[in-house]
Amino acid sequence: MPYPGQPKDTPIPAKLDRWNWGAFLLNWIWGLGNSTYIALLMFVPFVNFILIFILGAKGSKWAWKNRIWEDEAHFIRTQRNWAKAGIFFIFAIIALTFALIFGIFSLMKSSDAYKMTMAEIRKNTEVIEMLGEPIEAGWFVTGQLKIGQNGKGSANYSIPISGPKGNGKAISVVVKTNNVWQIKNLTVQFENSNKIIKIIGKKETAHLKKDNAPLLVADLNYSREFISRKYP
Repeated sequence: MPYPGQPKDTPIPAKLDRWNWGAFLLNWIWGLGNSTYIALLMFVPFVNFILIFILGAKGSKWAWKNRIWEDEAHFIRTQRNWAKAGIFFIFAIIALTFALIFGIFSLMKSSDAYKMTMAEIRKNTEVIEMLGEPIEAGWFVTGQLKIGQNGKGSANYSIPISGPKGNGKAISVVVKTNNVWQIKNLTVQFENSNKIIKIIGKKETAHLKKDNAPLLVADLNYSREFISRKYP
């Protein structure tokens, strides 16, 4: 609604009818502050994605119509403050997100399970031969860290590692029992190479099949000999 002394249906001046960043960034909050309650449709799934752009384009016109303004300067000042608040809000969300990610990574990398994993990697001669020394861990560590009651817990890590000779990725499974961490499985894969080093864990299935092959042949020969004796 225009400022006092003007008709209610006075259209918004052309110089004020522009993109409204406050409406775009703060949507339903801006709507409550500017008596533009259509902004509450932001809580409707799928509609909200389109509505933020409509609010940005139509927000100034709706705010002019739905509130009483002292003058044009009052309208401009108010909408500018909403835009500043929206920008501050977005930067605050980004900062909190980065702080949360940093906190999660720091927690994972400060655990005993992570430190044990890196210690095993750094002392393995095969890994040293492939990557060189020193072996460093990348920042973007993914996985899970669970600390339960009664001294139990578990951790799964995917750790990017690098050295003077190349890069790789370590995958580990660590279990905590009676307050003691133990690595159950630790494998290192290398970039630009098909080689996989199993530092801790069971032998690969392919190796087991190869080792068992002579036993299978022996069993087959024994079966043939038994049949030939029973049925000459």
